[in-house]
Amino acid sequence: MDRVLNGEGRASKEQRARAFSNDGLAPPLDALIGKVANRPAQVTEEDLAAAKASGCTEDQLFELVICAAVGQSTRLYEAGLGALAEATGRPDHAS
Repeated sequence: MDRVLNGEGRASKEQRARAFSNDGLAPPLDALIGKVANRPAQVTEEDLAAAKASGCTEDQLFELVICAAVGQSTRLYEAGLGALAEATGRPDHAS
């Protein structure tokens, strides 16, 4: 996770953090990242073209999409751990 957010990249660390948290990106990036995080099967070529037309390079878009996917996976994992801890009464399952 640290490497995705803070490692060398074409997208700024701020943009990567915003994509990771799915919060604070300007249109049309917000629409693309929102879809990647919540409805990945609905991402279209038009979403990517709009994001690219906004000034992002393909490398930057790739990094932001990865950050969005890793961020959503992290949130789901942590929610699962929390549910497991609650269901079993074992706080050692919490993150």
